[in-house]
Order: sequence, then structure tokens, then C-alpha cells
Amino acid sequence: MEQQIQETFSMPRIGDKAPEFKAVTTQGEINYPSDYEGKWSILFSHPADFTPVCTSEFMTFAHLQEKFQKANCELVGLSVDGLYSHIAWLRTIKEKVEFNGMKNIEVTFPLIEDITMVIAKKYGMIQPGESNTKAVRAVFFVDPKGIIRAIIYYPLSIGRNFDELYRALIAMQTTDEFGVATPADWRPGQDVIVPTAGSCGVAKERMEDKEILDCKDWFFCTKKLDEETILKKLIKS
Repeated sequence: MEQQIQETFSMPRIGDKAPEFKAVTTQGEINYPSDYEGKWSILFSHPADFTPVCTSEFMTFAHLQEKFQKANCELVGLSVDGLYSHIAWLRTIKEKVEFNGMKNIEVTFPLIEDITMVIAKKYGMIQPGESNTKAVRAVFFVDPKGIIRAIIYYPLSIGRNFDELYRALIAMQTTDEFGVATPADWRPGQDVIVPTAGSCGVAKERMEDKEILDCKDWFFCTKKLDEETILKKLIKS
């Protein structure tokens, strides 16, 4: 009885340098992530052109593109379809599709051609248990230094939550800028978490400080960080 060998694909991890590649896109050739040095970027994959879930996602991302750009973040899409398929699909979206009150949506961020699946495999976007020939809905957040900061995966059948993608981006930028952590479901303007005390003395001081910190216990202290301060620092007007 012949033994079947299943191909496996590695994927980069949080904290790794984003794998470099050169690609043809609907906006010309790009070098990723070097072309985006100094900016955040979101590299996201989708299974196929001319499919309904992907169409809803691309329309939503294109609708929100300016919002992400104001947060110093560029969008880069990828699928294993060819360039001419990409172009025809994006034209169809603009000319014919209406979704959630959105219509005449023009996708101006790059959509990568990856027929050979070289990039998809390099980023672990091909999940054999889901499909051997289509990229799953992967999302890679890459910071201005080209480091992968967060990874989110969705199966083929489920569209992404774009509010959460934006929330995660702002949360990561906030933790970088202000040296804090963010609690569950955090949004700008809500209390942030102060890094855990590194000594008994600091822990004691925090428990006694009632003006700046709100300590549930020595290891769990929060403080105010108003929305205006965050947005003024992170968002372009």
C-alpha cells in the first residue's frame, strides 16, 4: 500500500522579519516589505477572484482604505489568480456590485498575482486541510521596520471582521507609542494596562498610588489615556 506524502508549508511567526518578495500587482511591481519602510502595512490573502465572500471583503477594505492610511497603514492583497483575472474582477466590482450600501467602489491598493503560490507558501497562506490550491484568509500586520506584529487566520467560508483589524492596528500603535498594554475589547479612550511591577517596592508604591493608577491588585494596574491624546499622536488629520 503506497504511503501518501502531504506537503507541509512553514509560516513566519510574530516577531519575525516579514519574508521579502518581489511581485506583479494591479498597481505595478512592488518589493515587499521594503517599499513600505516607515509605514505599517497589512498583507492579506483571499481564496479566489469572482467569489462572493472575497468581493464583500475587497469592497469593505477599499471603502476603509483612507481610514487605514490616516493611521499610517497601507493595504496589500494577494490571491493565487492571475493579473488579468484580478483586473477583470476589480472592474466588475466597480461597475456592477453593490454591498452594504457601498457601490462604485474602486480598489486602488495593490492586489498581488501569485499563480505559482510561491508567496502564499512563503507566508503559510496555503492550509492543506482547508485547500491545496487556494489561499485561506490570512492577515499579516507588519510594522514600519518590516517586523510581523500580528497574524490572524480565517477559513475560506468566513469574511473578516474589519472593525477588529482596525482596532488591532490602533492597539498595537498605542502600545508602541505609550509603553502600555491594552485589555480585552479595548478601544481608544478606555483605560490601558500599566506593565506589571518588576519588584516588591514598585508593587507596593503602585498599590498606594490612588491618583494616577487604578490597581485591582499589585499585578493588575490601569490608568487613563484619553482618546484625544492617542488620536492626535497616531492619526493624520
